[in-house]
Amino acid sequence: MKQFNSDVEAIDAMAADYKKLGDEIHKVIVGQEEVVKLVLMSILSNGHSLLVGVPGLAKTLLIKTIADVLELSFKRIQFTPDLMPSDITGTEILDEHRNFKFLKGPLFAHIILADEINRTPPKTQAALLEAMQERNVTVGGEVHKLPLPFFVLATQNPIEQEGTYPLPEAQLDRFMFNISLDYPSFEEEVNVVKTTTIDSKPELHKIIGDEEIRFYQHLIRRIPIADNVLEYAVQLAGKTRPGTSGAHAVANEFLAWGAGPRASQYLVLGAKCHAAINGKYSPDMEDVRAVAFPVLRHRVLKNYKAEAEGISVEEIIRKLM
Repeated sequence: MKQFNSDVEAIDAMAADYKKLGDEIHKVIVGQEEVVKLVLMSILSNGHSLLVGVPGLAKTLLIKTIADVLELSFKRIQFTPDLMPSDITGTEILDEHRNFKFLKGPLFAHIILADEINRTPPKTQAALLEAMQERNVTVGGEVHKLPLPFFVLATQNPIEQEGTYPLPEAQLDRFMFNISLDYPSFEEEVNVVKTTTIDSKPELHKIIGDEEIRFYQHLIRRIPIADNVLEYAVQLAGKTRPGTSGAHAVANEFLAWGAGPRASQYLVLGAKCHAAINGKYSPDMEDVRAVAFPVLRHRVLKNYKAEAEGISVEEIIRKLM
């Protein structure tokens, strides 16, 4: 772990490391620059992300690649309707001396890919969300600490909703970002097919490890923010709340409810991180706007009028900004 004389020097190092991470990841992942950026930002901000996209868009490969270049342990959990909380947290067993022994579940890794989280019952979803919030799990009355940094990337399939348990709004609110994954362009898909149908793999280099990540997570919280930028973030979250004094006319017309205070917190944290990876020492309003869509899109609920008129959440957020 390098030593820095000031936070300014540390931010410069963080911006340089972020660029190196992107270069390494894109040896394997073609395109998806915005998705890679947001996943790295949520890790550096000590948040979690929800990834929404159709199957086959290399979500597992993306997260495995990020874990490799960050020198972190990685586990993928396939969420199914019969998955129990103990299947992910671990369980207590009797050893040969008739003493209880805790067997760790797959949650005990730095990076967790929770695949199709909406396919598992609420009880198991709740066990994952406790781990996300508290960075520990409770089994048999005993609290077990998870390794740090701890990051969850949960995926949801937007088209197969049969037999699913949609995440309640309070649980969705635990995710820092909602990242939308789209199909690659024609040129990107040609490149994907070209690189995945040959018998060779690019060699990845480790860029930073858990110690540096924890340092950068604390660094982001130390980055100063001007009062007017912080107030802009809080006002933007407030504009989404229909029926309140700070609500925007668009929210009153098209939203059933808006984002809570956690949205304001993540707008500020996201803006600080966005500024840092771009080599800026303090965020401005452009940095807040840069993270507005992934922070807000899962925290606002459209009303019947918006549904009837075919107005998207993105369109509403754009009008609020």
